[in-house]
Amino acid sequence: MTLTCPTCGNEENFVVKTLRMHVVHLEDSRIEVSDETQPAVLEVLCDECEAAVNMADFEEPLRREMILTISSR
Repeated sequence: MTLTCPTCGNEENFVVKTLRMHVVHLEDSRIEVSDETQPAVLEVLCDECEAAVNMADFEEPLRREMILTISSR
């Protein structure tokens, strides 16, 4: 699996901007997360030149691995 910036050729560091929603439950002085969504990838940028990288161009195994890795954090 490889990912390459089409502008500068970087293959190592990328910025992945995500959005993740949480539903929190407040009871007395406690706050608990009662529900959360999987992160939605909004944008992928090269960390070297900040060029946009189109996630639709990723190979399916790479796209799946990226989503799983982000979701596990």
